Amino acid sequence: MKKIYKPIAYIIITAFLIIIATISYITLALPDVGKPENIKIAATPQRIARGKYLAINVAACLDCHSPHDQSKFAGPIDLTHLGAGGQKFDVSIGFPGEVIVPNITPNNLKNWSDGEIFRAITTGVKKDGSPIFPLMPWQYYAKMDREDIYAIIAYLRTLKSVNTDYSKAKLNFPLNILVHTMPEKATLGVKPDTHDTIKYGEYVVQSAACKDCHSRDDHGKLIEGFEFAGGKEYIINGNTLRSANITPDEETGIGKWTKSEFIARMKLFNDPTKATTVSKSDFQTIMPWWEYSGMNDTDLEAIYAYLKTIKPVKNKVVKFQVNKSIAVAGLK
Repeated sequence: MKKIYKPIAYIIITAFLIIIATISYITLALPDVGKPENIKIAATPQRIARGKYLAINVAACLDCHSPHDQSKFAGPIDLTHLGAGGQKFDVSIGFPGEVIVPNITPNNLKNWSDGEIFRAITTGVKKDGSPIFPLMPWQYYAKMDREDIYAIIAYLRTLKSVNTDYSKAKLNFPLNILVHTMPEKATLGVKPDTHDTIKYGEYVVQSAACKDCHSRDDHGKLIEGFEFAGGKEYIINGNTLRSANITPDEETGIGKWTKSEFIARMKLFNDPTKATTVSKSDFQTIMPWWEYSGMNDTDLEAIYAYLKTIKPVKNKVVKFQVNKSIAVAGLK
């Protein structure tokens, strides 16, 4: 019997050592996206203005990186603490761990080089080389035009410095290991001419990471064939929120919407001081309406034009569920 147990023991030990070696490699050698670029971004007025527009109204960086008033519809951001961070993602909303969105005002970024910020936005790697969990959609920012990323960085440098700091992210096993494999080298794009409406619309949709929220996924991987068809689930105030179908399907998407109707809807929530108070059982959304409403007509028209070209998908979405009470709605 001993002769039988001996090779089994060797196999178990070998397998254990391989597992340890693999985990060590993943956590110590990865992510491997290269060193930050040696760049110095000139903070011109034009660049700062463009960066402000992108960071607030398109890429919505400050929507995640600012505190919100969740007692109001669509949670208007606190304009006095832009970039101060503090939003928490944890088990209460079904997140596998705990992530508190960091402060990105000059208080925390003053020791970051422009190249380090650029690498973080476009590859998902922090100053210290550790990975950023893709709650921040850096996979989409990685395809933005270099100049647009420069503009965002220039604008972030102008934010009022706020002294806040938060604990490091804590991810559950095995996600705390797998997260090291997620960052990728950027594949930067080129911003199309605004007159090429559909191509430009695709660029804006990419920059706003619309697909990420408006597509169902399976453990973070988008389900093929349901791109932009909505149905991705979020937990808010203990209730279930599902993203809208924004494909041009006429029954369950935006196929019957005219361009003017689409733009009017996107601009409907343009004054956060008029945000209505909501209770925990009322319909609430994570859609950053107050920020997206500041998009200019050129961008909104381009988004509409591009969305009308994608494949229509019939997918009726139950938008909001409060315990057993279910309401079906359109684009909210």
